[in-house]
Amino acid sequence: MPAKDTQQLENELTEADDVKNFLNDNAENLRQCTLAEYLRRLIEEKNLIKAQVIRDSQLDEGYAQHIFGGRKNPSREKILSLALAMKLSPKETDYLLYYARHNKLYARNERDAVFIFALENHKTVLQTNELLEDLKMEPLIGA
Repeated sequence: MPAKDTQQLENELTEADDVKNFLNDNAENLRQCTLAEYLRRLIEEKNLIKAQVIRDSQLDEGYAQHIFGGRKNPSREKILSLALAMKLSPKETDYLLYYARHNKLYARNERDAVFIFALENHKTVLQTNELLEDLKMEPLIGA
């Protein structure tokens, strides 16, 4: 059976009469994966080349390899750099932030609004940094 996306799970949970049955019926879909596993899945699903993502993220190659290998718990800034490099949607970026144990993007936060705009418009890390600097905001770390 194919995996259910988050929206499907939310819909089923809303309709559920018994949370135990929901949890039992969806045990495989509720399995948590690590940040490294989620990154590998994104690379595969989007037919990306990891080395190119690392270059486009503007992160130090060694550090990025540690992120992909599950040996580093990166900052929110580094996750956003990877999301921009992977050309993720804001929703996909929120999932990536979740697996990295960071807060999701929040449109009421001015800086996060810039990231949402950049993701929606497929901006690069460098273009996003230019936007941030034009708005007198702190650029991405390591970029």
